[in-house]
Amino acid sequence: MGWLIRSGGVAVILSVFGIFYFVGKEVLPLFRSADVAPVGKFDALAVPAVLGVDEWGEMPFFYDGGDKVVFLSVADAARREIEVPGLAGLKITAHAFDPVHLRVSLGLEDGRVGSFLVGYERKFSGDGKSIIEPAVTAEPWFSLKHGEGAVTAVSYGDSGAGRVIAARRGEGAVATVSVLRLGMKRGLVGKGKLSLLEEVEVTKELGAEPLLLRASQNGAMVLVALADGGVAYFLADSQGVSKRQTFRPFDGVSPRQMDFLFGGVAVVLTAMDGRQEQWSLFRAGRDGERMFGESKVFPQLGEGRVIFAASQRNRTFLTGSGRDLSIRHSTSGAVRWEGALDIDPVTAVLDAKGGHFIAAAADGTARRYSIHDPHPEAGWRAFFGKVWYEGGSEPVYQWQSTGGSDDFEPKLSLIPLIFGSLKGTACALIFSIPVALLAAVFSAAFLPLEIKRVVKPVMEIMSSLPSVVLGFLAGLWLAPLLETRVPSVMMMTLVVPLAALATGYVWCRLPNSFRNRFAQGSEWIIVIPFLALAGWIGWSLGPVIESLLFVHKDAATGNEIADFRLWWPQAAGISFEQRNSLVLGFMMGFAVIPVIFTIAEDALSNVPESLTAAAAALGANRWQVVRTVLLPVASSGIFSALMIGFGRAVGETMIMVMATGNTPITEWNLFNGMRTLSANIAVELPEAPVGSTHYRTLFLGAVVLFAMTFFMNTAAELLRQRLRDRNKLV
Repeated sequence: MGWLIRSGGVAVILSVFGIFYFVGKEVLPLFRSADVAPVGKFDALAVPAVLGVDEWGEMPFFYDGGDKVVFLSVADAARREIEVPGLAGLKITAHAFDPVHLRVSLGLEDGRVGSFLVGYERKFSGDGKSIIEPAVTAEPWFSLKHGEGAVTAVSYGDSGAGRVIAARRGEGAVATVSVLRLGMKRGLVGKGKLSLLEEVEVTKELGAEPLLLRASQNGAMVLVALADGGVAYFLADSQGVSKRQTFRPFDGVSPRQMDFLFGGVAVVLTAMDGRQEQWSLFRAGRDGERMFGESKVFPQLGEGRVIFAASQRNRTFLTGSGRDLSIRHSTSGAVRWEGALDIDPVTAVLDAKGGHFIAAAADGTARRYSIHDPHPEAGWRAFFGKVWYEGGSEPVYQWQSTGGSDDFEPKLSLIPLIFGSLKGTACALIFSIPVALLAAVFSAAFLPLEIKRVVKPVMEIMSSLPSVVLGFLAGLWLAPLLETRVPSVMMMTLVVPLAALATGYVWCRLPNSFRNRFAQGSEWIIVIPFLALAGWIGWSLGPVIESLLFVHKDAATGNEIADFRLWWPQAAGISFEQRNSLVLGFMMGFAVIPVIFTIAEDALSNVPESLTAAAAALGANRWQVVRTVLLPVASSGIFSALMIGFGRAVGETMIMVMATGNTPITEWNLFNGMRTLSANIAVELPEAPVGSTHYRTLFLGAVVLFAMTFFMNTAAELLRQRLRDRNKLV
């Protein structure tokens, strides 16, 4: 038997370490930086004015501003040239590249703008070998009506439904900038024809010489960098083209690079002196228009030509100057990788899956690198710091792991979940601790033995109620009931304790001849009817108090409505939800009360009877015995009961999910919900892809939950031992 017990103990220890190993294996990759390694090189290519690559990263293409596109196979270095239809004999004076749509936009010497698309199709031969077939498709040309001279800068934005082209003609102070809105006219049969809707010259609205043009990938806006350091923002929608803002990112220093990130609502700007900032669209107020504001500041770049390539699947981007490049994540602002190349790159591109990047030099040499960075959006700041997300007006703690679009920005802050766990636990303990401890004291010191033999088993049976049943009752019965009777609950909370005190006060002043008719410990029979009456009175007074104090005035009609649900948001400025912390406190407290009661009552009952008898012999009444003997001697056991109740509350899942609405917010508002770490794991883990950032972050939440309970229990054990040593019997 001894060996069996030892083997069981060792097995438990090994199991615990096995759990730690598994959880650590899932969590540690979140905090690793990116790994970049060279995987290939290409030489003797055309001067790469434009560099692009297919979504698989297997066949990059190079365009030198002529009439041909060069494709190169990564596998066998096979070179293939495809002529762009309609470019023969034309002089290209401006070009730009959209890596999302694989579109090269062009400007001509004669004042026309157009574009061509690069496409790839994967085919399989008879032996099952994969083959990638490239293709080039020309798009219509449009003649600029405003300005003179060659097109010196061009940029193309395409959202599918709407398209925009920004073009500059001429150089210096005489340069003109035009914005063209395009649309697809669809017929009854066929794909439709791309046509020009309008051309708007915006030169007069700039106020300075235009240096850079960028049309957003969603075709909704155009940014123009100016020589005086400003950036003009034009909105292009169905209402036309209109200037919305001029912002100054570098205090008068002109930008030398300006590129949109994936999604088209944030732009990264690099100054002449190497400073790099991110500006995003957001509303400064609730009803204001979305304007650009500074949201991130990145480490400064060095001297040399600026390289920039944005990812097409997340918020990472490749940037650098000279040979020094780095991979950065725009959401967290973290630098994922830094390194130096063996060439002087003039352009670079990331493939669609973010697994490789290609950098090309002016002499035609190029290098291909693999990227291993499965969790770019992770990091200490992303999990525990305030982050300025796109569209937000300020840095916040926010949890939103999934979204409905490809350009969704994961929000993985654990702070709202930690806050929700602490808030839910506090609400449960505030309700359960007084009830459980007072009940334990009454049961151990005052209740007759024959009644105690019934009460204690009933309380222990309560602890066996499934939490899903309690959550069901909280969400479908208690929450709708309390939603309309909050003032009644307030009155009951006030009236019932006062009635208990008043009943006790009157009882103590009744003649001894009357009180002696009741056996010692049976006074509760007298108190219960008065408490029931007080509860009914408090419940009935709720609507009366609501009509007097909690009156909401409708701003539209001017009518006054006695409704606490409407009055609370108007008076406090915070929300009122049906499933809230009040409902959770009642139902979670109902689940925790039996645990605290049972352990505390055992601790009080185990105090040696000789001590209580000695105190009574010295003239102490029953309350004095409780205060001076029972509570001090049993304090360590009572404290253990509180800690076990804390663990029961902080780890509860189903009641949290069903009673609180499961919303990850950080407000100390009694009338809204929360999301806890345990509930979040239960809800999202079944749908999280194994090995993904979301999946590993949920395991990190489990580690945080374990750390919270571990440190709390450790501190509680130290305090319990101290109480035990101070009150131990010799």
